[in-house]
Amino acid sequence: MRPLLLTHLLGATVLCGAVSGASAFAGEHEAQLRPVNMPPSADLHYTLKARQKGLSLSGEALVSWRVGEGKYSLVAETKAQLFGKILDSRSEGKIDNYGIAPDLFVEKRMRKEATTATFDRAAKTLSFNAGKDTYPLLGGEQDRSSAQWQLAALARAQPDKFTPGSEWRLFVAGRSSAQPWSFKVVNREKITTGLGEVEALHLVKAPPPGDKDQVIDLWLAPAHDWYPVQLRYSDEEGEFIEQTVDKISKK
Repeated sequence: MRPLLLTHLLGATVLCGAVSGASAFAGEHEAQLRPVNMPPSADLHYTLKARQKGLSLSGEALVSWRVGEGKYSLVAETKAQLFGKILDSRSEGKIDNYGIAPDLFVEKRMRKEATTATFDRAAKTLSFNAGKDTYPLLGGEQDRSSAQWQLAALARAQPDKFTPGSEWRLFVAGRSSAQPWSFKVVNREKITTGLGEVEALHLVKAPPPGDKDQVIDLWLAPAHDWYPVQLRYSDEEGEFIEQTVDKISKK
């Protein structure tokens, strides 16, 4: 069993690995000015299950989302059976006309040094302490932690637009680079959670053809302020991480 494989896939905010050759993506995004409506502040607790190298694992994740007075913060901690704490992350910044506008994204994985993505609003530049590539800030850029919450804010503002087949693009910063993401709406589904059976909107981020990146499945619950109630990260080898909400405490 390889612990680093688990941390590569796992976490409330680990949505995708860093891309190589990131400079090729530097110009491949545009400003994303769309209506947004932020979910209210809350703490969300998730139960976690995974299959890694034939071994079934369990764990938990706690996400703390705070928004108000034109600012936000998003703090997450993930623990896994046998490993203990495997991920800490923090995203903080402002709420602007484009929605969530990160200033700083910090991620600390098990057995690795913390990495930082800095969104310099004055210089309009995105940079990384673990990478040399930089990107222009045009409006609407996200980090791996804030991306799912930006989707929730978009869905809250225009739920009639989140129809099956619709596509929602974000430009997302990771540990050392950034890349375009595309989420497609699948359908509304009933899923089993710690809150009971919940109707949720299912979105999928699939890798481009020929790319071996993970598939991300995200479920947002309209009856629960469009909070992310379930996430699943999987790869082509059949390994997966799935986390499902079992408690939501509004603040």
